[in-house]
This record gives sequence, C-alpha cells and structure tokens, in this order.
Amino acid sequence: MSHDGDAVDDANSSAPDLQILGDEITLQPSGFVEPKGIVHDEKEEALMNQSPRFRSEPLQFLREVSLYVSGQGWRAYDRVIGQPVFYSGFSENMTSMVLSAPLLQKRISQLANDRLAVEEKEGLLNKDDKDYITKRAQRRNTLENSLLEVAEKLTDNMICKMESNAFIRGAYYLCMQLVTRAYHQGIHVSSEEVLRIRKVAELAAKNKQSIVFLPSHRSHIDYVSLQLICYRLGLTLPVVVAGDNLNFPVVGAFLQHAGAMWIRRSFGDDALYTTLVQSYIDTLLQGGYNFECFIEGGRSRTGKLLPPKFGILSFVLDSILSGRVKDCIVCPVSTQYDKVIETEGYVTELLGMPKKKENLADFLSNGPSVLSLKLGRVDVRFHEPWSLRKFVDNHLSKLSSIPPSLDTDHHNPEVRAVREKLLRALGYKVLGDINAVSVVMPTALIGTVLLTLRGRGVGKEELVRRVEWLTCRIRAKGGRVAHFGNAPLSEIVDRGLEVLGKDLVGVVEGLAEPTYYAVDRFQLSFYRNMTIHLFIYEALVSAAMYTRIKRGGGPSNQDIPYEELRTQVGFLSSLFRGEFIFSGAGLAANLDTTLRGLEADHVVRLDRDENGNIATIGLSDEERKAGRENYDFYCFLIWPFIEASWLAAVSLMGLTPPAGKNGHVWVEEAKAQNSAQLLGKTLYHQGDLSYFEAVNKETLKNSYARFQQEQIINVVKSKDSKIPPRLQLDPSWRPSRDPETGALLAEGKLWDFTEKIASSRREGKNRRDGATVSSRVLRLTDELGSRLFAEAEEAERKGGKVPSRLSKEEQEALDHNVESARRKRKLEGRAHL
Repeated sequence: MSHDGDAVDDANSSAPDLQILGDEITLQPSGFVEPKGIVHDEKEEALMNQSPRFRSEPLQFLREVSLYVSGQGWRAYDRVIGQPVFYSGFSENMTSMVLSAPLLQKRISQLANDRLAVEEKEGLLNKDDKDYITKRAQRRNTLENSLLEVAEKLTDNMICKMESNAFIRGAYYLCMQLVTRAYHQGIHVSSEEVLRIRKVAELAAKNKQSIVFLPSHRSHIDYVSLQLICYRLGLTLPVVVAGDNLNFPVVGAFLQHAGAMWIRRSFGDDALYTTLVQSYIDTLLQGGYNFECFIEGGRSRTGKLLPPKFGILSFVLDSILSGRVKDCIVCPVSTQYDKVIETEGYVTELLGMPKKKENLADFLSNGPSVLSLKLGRVDVRFHEPWSLRKFVDNHLSKLSSIPPSLDTDHHNPEVRAVREKLLRALGYKVLGDINAVSVVMPTALIGTVLLTLRGRGVGKEELVRRVEWLTCRIRAKGGRVAHFGNAPLSEIVDRGLEVLGKDLVGVVEGLAEPTYYAVDRFQLSFYRNMTIHLFIYEALVSAAMYTRIKRGGGPSNQDIPYEELRTQVGFLSSLFRGEFIFSGAGLAANLDTTLRGLEADHVVRLDRDENGNIATIGLSDEERKAGRENYDFYCFLIWPFIEASWLAAVSLMGLTPPAGKNGHVWVEEAKAQNSAQLLGKTLYHQGDLSYFEAVNKETLKNSYARFQQEQIINVVKSKDSKIPPRLQLDPSWRPSRDPETGALLAEGKLWDFTEKIASSRREGKNRRDGATVSSRVLRLTDELGSRLFAEAEEAERKGGKVPSRLSKEEQEALDHNVESARRKRKLEGRAHL
C-alpha cells in the first residue's frame, strides 16, 4: 500500500488484516489508534481466541481433530491453486524427471570422459590394446552407471517428498497448534495482499509458472508460518530450500515430507552435486511448482535484514538465462514477530559462543517450554509479485553488449561481471521490497524508544508519547505499523511490554509514576534494528552533523558547512555499504531529500546562499527548545554501528607485525575477529566503548568484509577446505612504531581512517575521554595482535594444519585478486548513499 507522506494516516484507509488462529480466520479492522470523531457500530474482534484444548473442551477438541482426520472442507487440501502435490508417487516422478534432465545427463557424460582421460594418462587404459574401443566403452558405461547411482542417492536425500495428503493434514494441525500456542495471538496477513496473491497464483497455475517466495529470515518459524498460510488459503505449498543441518533424525524426515529440500551448506568443487541442484530447481520451475528460499541465507541475529546471499538465486537466474525455464513469478515476503523465540540464543552467538548444532534432544526438550510462552503474534506481508523474466530482460537491455553463454561460461570474466551485476540488482531489489511491506510491531516501537532516549528510564506517559511520535514518523516515511483494531495506544504499549517481559524491560515501582528501563540492551537492540532501515538517511546525516555539534559552544559554532557534511555522509554511507540497503538515486539526490525532510520536520535549519544552494546546516531553534530529542533519536539509532566499525578499525592496528618481524605472517580470519571482540569487551568495561552491542560478531564480520573490499586487509582462502581463511593488514595501511619503544604510533593512514569514524562517535555519559585514551587503546590492541602472531607461528612450528605463510600458488592468486579488486574499485568510485 502506498502512503501519501501524511504524519498520521486515517486508520480506516488500510485494508483489514486476516487473523489465522487454529480453525478460525477473522477479519481484523485496520488502524493503530482510534480516529477522533468516528463512531463504529461493529464490535471489535477479540485477538485472544484459542483452539480448543482437550482438558478444557474435550468434545470441541475431538471434533476439530476429526475434521482434520476426515479432511472436511478446506482441510481436504485437494483443490489447490497450483500444481498437484501430496499424492502417492510424487517423489518417484520428481526423481525420474531430475535424473533424466539433459543438463545432468550431459554433466555425467562429461565427468565420465574426464575420468577416462585420467585413466588413459595413467596407463589404466591402453590405446594399443586390440580391444581398446570395447574396453573404453565398457568402462565409460560403468563410470556413467556409477555416477548415476550416486546422483540417484543424492537426489533421494535432497528432494522434498510430498507424498501423502493425510500426512500434510496432520502436519498442518500439529504445526498450527505449536505456533498458535507460542504465538497466542495468531498469524496475521493483509486481506488485500491475500486476494492479490491468490489471483497471481491462479494465473501462474494457468501458465504453469512457479511462484518463487523470497522471505526475510529471523526465525525457524518463518518457513512454518508461510507453509501454514499457503495450506490454509489453498495454495500449492512451496518447496523450501533448507540447510542439511536441520536434517536430523525424525524431524528431518518430517520436514522433508512437508516440503523441505535439503542442500549442503557448502558445495565446494563437487560438479555433480552442483549440477544436480540446478537440475532439481530447473525441474521444479519447469513444472510450475512453487519454490521458497531465504534471500539472506541464514537467520538474521541482529534484527535487521542481512545482505543478500546469491547461492540459490544464481541457480534460479541460470534457469531463466539459459531458456530452460521461460519465466517465474518472484514474491518477496516479510515476516515480523512481536517476539522472536531465538533471540536469547542469538545474543550468546553474537557474543562469541559457537552456534549449537541442531539435534532431536534439544528439539524435544524445548517443545514444552515454547508452548507455554506468550509471544504475541506473527505478521506476514506479501509484496506485489513480479516477473523474473521481465526483470532480467530489463537489466540486460541496458547493457551495450551481452556476452554469449551467459548461463554456462562462468569462467569468462565478462560473463561473471554481468551475472554478478544481475544478482546484486535482484538481491537488493528483493530486500528493498521486503522492507517496503514490513510492518513494525509494538515491541519494535518500544525497543526503539527505550534505546534512543537519554537517561536511565522513562515514565509511562512519556513512553506512550514517544511511541506515538515514532508511529507517526514511520507512517510519514511510508512504513507500516501493525494493525490492532481501534485499541487505545496505551493498551498497545501495555501489550508490547507484556510480550517483551521483565527480562528485557524492567519497571521501577514505588515512584511518582511507573518508570520503565532496558534490562537487556543487547537483546532489545534486536527489536530496535527492525526500524532502523526507515531512518537510515536521517541517522547518517545526524551522525555527520555530530562532528560539529559535539564541540559545544554557541549554535553558530555547531553549524556544519554543506561540503563538510556531504563528505562525512559519503564516508559513513560507504562504510556501511554492507550493513544497510541504500537507494540507488545517488548521494546528492538522497542527501538533498533527507535535508529537506529534516527541515520540514523542524529538526534542522538550512542556510542558503544567494543562488538558493544549501551553504550550512545547523539544528533548528525548535529542536533545541525540545531538548534535541528528535535529533538525538536519529543519532542513537546509528551510534552502535559507528562504535562497531570504530572497534573493528582499531583492532586492525593490532595486525601490524610486531617489532623485528618481517610481516610475512598470516593469521586466521576468525581468530582476528575473536580478538577484536575481546578488545571490544575490554574497552566497554573500561569505559572506552559506549555500546555493548557494538561487540556483536555479525557487525564486526561485516566491518571486516568491508575493509577487505577497500583492500585495507587482504584475505586468502585456501583450496584445502580444512585450512580456514587467513588475513593480513595490507602493507600500505600498516602504522609505524616508535623506533625506541616499539609502541604503535597514533598516526598514519589507518589511524586517520579510524579517527574519521571516531569523529561521529557518541561522547560523554558512558565513555571517558582524555589524552591517554589513544595510547591505552593502542597498547591493548597491540598486545592482542602480538598474541595472534605468536600463536600463528607457534602452531606452524608444532606442525599445525594452518600455515602462517602463503604458498607460491596462494601468493600468485592473491596478487591477481588484489589487482582485479583495484581495477573494480576504480570503476565503482562513487558514493553509495
């Protein structure tokens, strides 16, 4: 739905939601706050409906179960919109089509020929033998049969097995019970979007085209909720791409029969497996079967969208580019939660604890505790679907020339460049579409407000006021806030506080008014990050202005010249290129739009020259009188990310070779990042870091990836999968040392880069400032870096598997990659805001 930019929407202007709760689908009125002067005759629908339980309503419970067993009405799932699934022989038919795919047959023949060439070279097949041709043909036949057997076994392990209609009815009932007991207020979708997706599905079924669902990924509930919606609305269930880490006993088989296709987390150089996955995806898309994969790859541990992963997307793209598939329909999907089940586990992972492997024991032990939770509701939103063929043709039409063999010749640099451009455009369009339809939940509103206020806590009245302000700002930015009928805002805030619970938000009783405060800021930041994409431009501009505002003094002393602002905004936007999704309009256009918006909101004052161009920018008088609360809001959103980037940059100083070393030692990338995290924890507890969430592993990894793109660090990946990636600080970025003491000096290219980030960091309150800060921080990072170098050399001396030096082949590959990256960066020398 489009928004006209008004601060507050008419609550009845939006389409109503559908609430799915067990056997009931309820139309929920739109709107967040009751509009003044409007009287409603209809009664508000209760959100707390529950499916009958055996203990309290045994007869109703048994009746509902019998309806699923017998397949009454919609439960029969025998008149779906789309291709037929859940019939006996489905898996056998699918396996046969995959194994007979020309692409797979060609690959098997090629691999057999390659093996024959090796055997001939090794003398296992003698060309001078009088029966050479017969023996070669027999050997080829043996090799091809063996490869086909391997392919058949791999196919059986991989493909989904939608065999039984009775099974899916039972699976639906079981999953619905589990989900709606944990999320006791049900699954909500937009009625407008449901009607649209049904029409699209009918047309796609007629044309035998697949709908490719590309959802956001924050929880394991994501794919369950989408399957439940498709089943309940009579759409063919999509085949869901899932990592084989979830394929553990009992649960793995259950999911595979409910629509999961298992793939390895890494394909390596396995040509047969890669072709098999491509053939299976081709078969699904050629047959018009719905398909689902997660655009972000894994689950987001931070609450915001992750950069797109192109693995499965590249297979789908190849199906279209090759012409093996005429077209498919792309449908981006956003799934939002009042509370995500896994956030507590995410925090431990982000703080450096290794991810726990999924297993049946944990699944069973966690089940009862999940059922007793009161996690609110799930909101699923569908973007308007679009043709992938039209998207590809539109982008290819803009190229001066299209290289031949675009779908097959992946070693050709021109082909790789075009494919990468297409995939990036596709990935970021999908992410933008997901953000466009995402709804902001009350818990995200509350989390955002609590983490963007100065002071220890906030009173109830002030909390409601700021939530109302944030709601208006979200709608003015074209965002959506979840529908809750016409409930008063104070009730919605109470409901959000209840869902978040006392482990996240505490309340101090016995005061003049109840005062709320963030108990677990790290976990609460997950919910704050669900709103940051709406305000990223305002946040970057505010952080750039802070380089002057932090100086204090009179208002004129805090004004910033336009060019200085533009330079800092360009620097920050480039820094966060991998963190946030930016518009493609360009720096100048986006900056102009943002400044005009902030001026209209009375946050900033724009001083123009005689030609009408913006000369200087400062805080408006209205904003100063309001205690800078709106300006501070934008700063608080971005400061934790600035802190994380500063921490990552400071940690690179420690990668300077120790005094007396020649600089040939390479350290493990994961160990360097762990060392940066340890540095961050130390600096936080010593007062040199303001935000503990700045030490989270994901943001540090993103920063390191960005530094690699900028060639501040060089990373080498070995062909041996047992050797992890290693890195080294590029010689041109290495800081110098004091010739007498050997201590790192706070000067040079890397230090200047770090200081440019630091100029937008938050000062005061939680952070000490003084002349000794730089020397103390540098001493710590140098000590941790020296440990890394010592451990790398010691491990190699003891015969470890990870060499601290590069082989000749690795050095040549590195030189080639560095030169290629340098040329690419020259071509892309532009701002990314």
